[in-house]
Amino acid sequence: MASVRSGQSILVGEDELEVRGYLAMALKCLGYSVELAQDGDEVLACLRASRSEISAVLLDLMMPNRDGLDTLVEIRRTDPTLPVIVISGASSTIDVVAAMKCGATDFLCKPVAHDDLRKAILRATQSQLADAVVRTKTKVSVTKAFVGGNPRMKEIHSMLGHLGWSGAPILIRGETGTGKEVVARELHALSPRADRPFLKLNCAALPSELVESELFGYERGAFTGAFQKKAGMFEVADGGTILLDEIGDMDFKLQAKLLQVLQDHEFQRIGGKEVVKVNVRVLAATHQDLEKAIAEGRFREDLYYRQNVISLHVPALRECKDDLMAMTEFLIERHLGTSGPAPTITPELEHAMMSYHWPGNVRELENFVRKLIILRDAEMLSRELLTKSNRRTGAVSASGERQMAAIPVANNDDQSPILEQVTKAKQQAEVNAILTALNSTRWNRKRAASLLKIDYKALLYKMKRLGVEDKAQSADAGMEPLSNTVEQSFSEAEIA
Repeated sequence: MASVRSGQSILVGEDELEVRGYLAMALKCLGYSVELAQDGDEVLACLRASRSEISAVLLDLMMPNRDGLDTLVEIRRTDPTLPVIVISGASSTIDVVAAMKCGATDFLCKPVAHDDLRKAILRATQSQLADAVVRTKTKVSVTKAFVGGNPRMKEIHSMLGHLGWSGAPILIRGETGTGKEVVARELHALSPRADRPFLKLNCAALPSELVESELFGYERGAFTGAFQKKAGMFEVADGGTILLDEIGDMDFKLQAKLLQVLQDHEFQRIGGKEVVKVNVRVLAATHQDLEKAIAEGRFREDLYYRQNVISLHVPALRECKDDLMAMTEFLIERHLGTSGPAPTITPELEHAMMSYHWPGNVRELENFVRKLIILRDAEMLSRELLTKSNRRTGAVSASGERQMAAIPVANNDDQSPILEQVTKAKQQAEVNAILTALNSTRWNRKRAASLLKIDYKALLYKMKRLGVEDKAQSADAGMEPLSNTVEQSFSEAEIA
């Protein structure tokens, strides 16, 4: 017989006084400490106040104000691993299935027998211990991803421990795909908030109205479709961490409300007057130049200085080529699973990988590793990488021999390095291709992106980076159609 672990606390949510008293007495006889709640709202309030001390929840299905299923859904939004045992006097199959779909750990029928209660609690708490072991292993593997010989990566790794415990707002910068979210998760895992929620919101993926409702929640009747009150991410993550990914794309007006939370640790739900106080650490990530966005009036300067207490820059993969093969081995180990022995990386493949630019950074490398595990054809993948490299620096002739692209020279006195001239020529080719597409679609950016075979956001980013918007008035409507070479280069879009 498994023994009861002393010091564990069980939260009981039950509206009937007699049943609540029986459960409290039974659990105390089993050696647990007990906290009591009369309805779903009290259960959630108790969890917010003392989540770290609660080992499991006993939750009645039928309660006033907020029933058991609704309460369970809210618990799962906050904590996917906390054991929740649902109890009900109506033990129909429908109730059991509904509870399990909402994330119940177990289901007990009233009246609850003493031995059934003991076994259910033991199963739940042992399951939670196993989950904790898995989370610990995962945490170690995440840290491993940032261990390398590159000095810049070593510097980031050495800072994570100090920054994790500092509690200060942090701005994480870097190109798309470099692993900014992984850095944020590691900061949370190394902080005193590690046992509290970590929630992420991509500010570029949703309209500003949805971003506001997701962050701050809303009251019933606040707008059409708001049939009941909803807690926002700041409320759900109380005591934990929120990552605001692509914060540079957040609506300018919404930035003011975010600033209030950072300054005063309080906010109001949409359509509400109640002031909600929270203790949430905010991490922000962006690939944009926020200083430029401030100058252009797209980002609040006061928010920038409030969030940018500490800035971390995650370097691009091409800047850490000395860690490329170590990262590849880590990703192979991570994705190999039961797919047999590790695939062979031939000297030719390693050379191709080291020569490639990796515009998609670690995300692109991870997809490449998964392809390597599935196909196990090093020769084919070597040719694929070399072809992509050739598209960046020149044209590939019919015989397969590499030819250097013609480099425009402003005058005979131009003594700039050859690689710099190649870069300028490539950028000019991109500008010409973008302008051709825009002119042929009458500056319909979405249609132009489709013509160029790249993502709409990728086109907007390239236009901004290359200053194409500044050339709008002087665009030549008579430019030649896109060549196949340019279309191919855009199909492998270099999203910085």
